[in-house]
Amino acid sequence: MKIHPLTRELSVSPQIVRADLAELQARGFRSIVCHRPDGEGPDQPGWREIADEAGRLGMTMQYQPVESGKVVDADAEIFSGLMQSLPKPVLAYCRTGTRSATLWALSQATTRPMAEILETAKAGGYDLKGVVRRIANGGKTPPDAPEHVHEVVIIGGGAAGIAVASSLLARAPGLDIALIDPADVHYYQPGWTLVGAGIFTAAQTARTMSSIIPRGVQWHKAGVVAFEPERNAVILEGCRVVRYQHLVVCPGLKLDWNGIEGLSETLGQNGVTSNYRFDLAPYTWNLVQKLKGGKALFTQPPMPIKCAGAPQKAMYLSSDHWQRNGVLKDIDVQFCNAGGVLFGVPDYVPALMEYIRRYDITLNFGHTLTAIDGPARKATFSRTLPDGGKETVVSDFDMIHVVPPQKAPDFIRVSPLADATGWIDLDPGTLRHKTLPNVYGLGDAGNTSNAKTAAAARKQAPVVANNLLVDMGRGGQEWKYDGYGSCPLTVERGKIVLAEFLYGGKVAPSFPKWLIDGTRPSRAAWLLKERVLPPLYWDGMLKGREWMARPEEVR
Repeated sequence: MKIHPLTRELSVSPQIVRADLAELQARGFRSIVCHRPDGEGPDQPGWREIADEAGRLGMTMQYQPVESGKVVDADAEIFSGLMQSLPKPVLAYCRTGTRSATLWALSQATTRPMAEILETAKAGGYDLKGVVRRIANGGKTPPDAPEHVHEVVIIGGGAAGIAVASSLLARAPGLDIALIDPADVHYYQPGWTLVGAGIFTAAQTARTMSSIIPRGVQWHKAGVVAFEPERNAVILEGCRVVRYQHLVVCPGLKLDWNGIEGLSETLGQNGVTSNYRFDLAPYTWNLVQKLKGGKALFTQPPMPIKCAGAPQKAMYLSSDHWQRNGVLKDIDVQFCNAGGVLFGVPDYVPALMEYIRRYDITLNFGHTLTAIDGPARKATFSRTLPDGGKETVVSDFDMIHVVPPQKAPDFIRVSPLADATGWIDLDPGTLRHKTLPNVYGLGDAGNTSNAKTAAAARKQAPVVANNLLVDMGRGGQEWKYDGYGSCPLTVERGKIVLAEFLYGGKVAPSFPKWLIDGTRPSRAAWLLKERVLPPLYWDGMLKGREWMARPEEVR
């Protein structure tokens, strides 16, 4: 007997037999619902046989027969009523449990997010892709409605989405492209580190979405709730349907602020900040200016995260400010890193270690932030011991810069596009989906092993644009992405260690060593970050100008 819990009040299972009732009672179940019509199979006990034994054991039995593949809206309403009236917890069953899981999903459509419903069902082994439109429509069968149809549909209006749209139009003017994103504002997120150091203002990193979407691209201002790749369709909020010939998926990733207990309640106050949020980066600078002594913690969660160097950048720039103002000697700076190394590419570590010593920073490896008490100024970490065990470490703080755990967006993780870990399953070279040939992905939500940075998206966009057009018969040779990523590590105001690397951590400098030696702190790299990269982003990458971004051909 396989029992799959969906909630604390409901579990579902395949067909049960009379002998299972005693065990179910022992497990605490008080009610049974049969969703399988009698006589459906030759090995099937009748529902009255189950009901008699349930009654003998003091359990409530309810018979709600539903034909396989014919769950109607009224069935979900009836089941919802049963769940309100029956003693809890309830076990519902059919031949496999799928009908019972479907009825639960439809009954929850107005109270739970689509992704939560699908993820819960998936964890129990139930694929509900056949009813996603009904879930999106509040659990009701949607009326036939006109569908938007496009040659190319792009999910996500971040750096990757806008860049690939512009790169496509640069190659194929007039191509029918739609972009789906619910946001009103587009952010230059690499600039938030400098906002947190008082070098940029927050306003410098934001523009309206409407101002940067390429002319000729149709914007569907809505969130995605599900995918139907077998129908070449995307389901939007409100059960609207957009169909495609080719799909490009680049929604970024999800910052899981709720993944750390107490963090959401204290962000932006009590000395708790993060440059990973637009509205909090100015608070970082405010805290840095005011701190004259005490303890400053900087955290980094388990990988993967966007811009793996950003947690350190905030720490170095803050320490530099304190040093220049003569207060660093009174501040205990600690870097609490869930990982085991300072930076993933060894070539850049010696230069960074010079600054660790210069600022007298304590390195705490294997420390994962799990909880934070803002009013008490206490941070709780899970520390990984050398033998693999865990211990809890509690530290006080006067200021803490938090980087939240990160994962693929919910609607990606529960979709047919995702691999077993929830990321879009992509070929690392062509960036084509491994099993869906008319689907591509780029940016932070993919499962490729490159660093999740805007620099990576800048290199990926031409590859996706070119290869998609090759698939459409409108291009020549396929291109390959080499894993390029870049991380300008701001080690002090006016100097940067410019880390550039490919798949496998192979160093890949873009400039001659005499101009910028990426393994050493450089004034030229700082000028690149401060003055060159922002216009390169806004006026180059986002407009389809692929400066220094041409990849190699697949041979």
